[in-house]
Amino acid sequence: MTLLLAILDVALSAAPWLLLGLGIAGLIKGVISEAALTRWVGGQGLGSVARAAVIGAPLPLCSCGAIPTALALHRGGADRGPTTAFLIGTPGIGIDSLTISYALLGPFMALARGVSAVLTAIVTGLLVGRTHVAEATAPASAASCGGGCGSGCGTRASPSPAPATLGRRLRAGLSYAFSDILDDISLWLLAGLLVAGALIALVPPQQLAGLGSGLGAMLVMAVIGIPMYLCATAATPIAAGLLLAGVSPGTVLVFLIAAPVTSLATLGVFRREMGNRALVAYLAGILASTVLLGLGVDLLAGWWELDIPLQVARVQELLPTWLEALALIVLVVLAVRPLRHRLAARLFLPN
Repeated sequence: MTLLLAILDVALSAAPWLLLGLGIAGLIKGVISEAALTRWVGGQGLGSVARAAVIGAPLPLCSCGAIPTALALHRGGADRGPTTAFLIGTPGIGIDSLTISYALLGPFMALARGVSAVLTAIVTGLLVGRTHVAEATAPASAASCGGGCGSGCGTRASPSPAPATLGRRLRAGLSYAFSDILDDISLWLLAGLLVAGALIALVPPQQLAGLGSGLGAMLVMAVIGIPMYLCATAATPIAAGLLLAGVSPGTVLVFLIAAPVTSLATLGVFRREMGNRALVAYLAGILASTVLLGLGVDLLAGWWELDIPLQVARVQELLPTWLEALALIVLVVLAVRPLRHRLAARLFLPN
C-alpha cells in the first residue's frame, strides 16, 4: 500500500506540469520548421555550436527522434560541431521535461539540468568539431537507428510539409505532442514512476546516501546512463526517487544528462556518419562534461546549503489536489490510444 501511495503521489505531482510541457512543445513544433533549423545552425565555430545547442534544447525530440533531424542538418551543410550540439542538446532537455523537473526536483535542479544540458552539448560539439577527417560521408538516405528505438526512428523527425496557415501548423504540432510524443514516452514514464515510487517507499535514505555522491558514483552514473535509451521526461521520476532516497544532487544530475542525450542507437549512427575519432570525442565530451557539472552542482548545493526536498514540497503546494487529479485523469486518457481516439472522434467530427 505504501508503494502504491508513493507512486500515486509522484504521478499527481507530475501530471499537470507534464501536460503544460507537452502543450508548449506542440506549439514549438508547429512554429519551427526544419528549413529554419538548417538556416540557424549553419556555419562553424563557437557561435554556431552554441546556437545549435540552445535552439535544440526546447524542441520535443528524444534521442532517437533527434537522429534523422540532425543527419538532415549535417547533410544539408551544417558542420559536424553544430550537428553534434543539436544531437545532444535536443534530447537532453525539452519543455516537457523541464516542467516536470520543476515539479519533481525543484527550481534549483530544473535550472541546473537545463543549463548543464546546453553546456554539455556545446563542449561536446566543440570537441567533435575539431575531428575533421578525410572520410566520405554516408549516402544521404533515410537514417535508421536500429532496434530498441521509439517511433521516431528511421523517419524524418518533422512531419510532412507544414500546412500553410498558422492555425493548422499549431494544431498539427499539438496533435504531434499529444499523440506521437506521448506514445513514445508513456511506457517509459510509467516505468520511471514505478522505480521512483519503489525508491521513495522501500529504500532507506541512508542506504543510498552513503553510495550516492562523489566522483566514483558520478562516473558510474555516466557509464550506466550513456548507452541507455531513456527520454528526458521519463528519467525525471527516477531522478526524483534517487534524490529523495539520499543521492546527491550532482550525482542525480549526471544521470539526468547522460541517460537522455544518447543511446546505443545514437552511437551507432554517429560512428557511421562521422567516424571513430568523432565518436571518441563525442563520448569523452559527454562523460567529462556531465561529471564536472555534477561536481559543480554538489559544490553549489553545499555552499548555498540548499534543502532540495523542501523546494520540491513548496512547488507541489502551488497546485490544489483536485487540479492534479484532473490532470492525471486527462493524461491517462490521452496516453491510452483507444480512449484518445474515441475522444478525438467526439471532439473533431469529420466534415
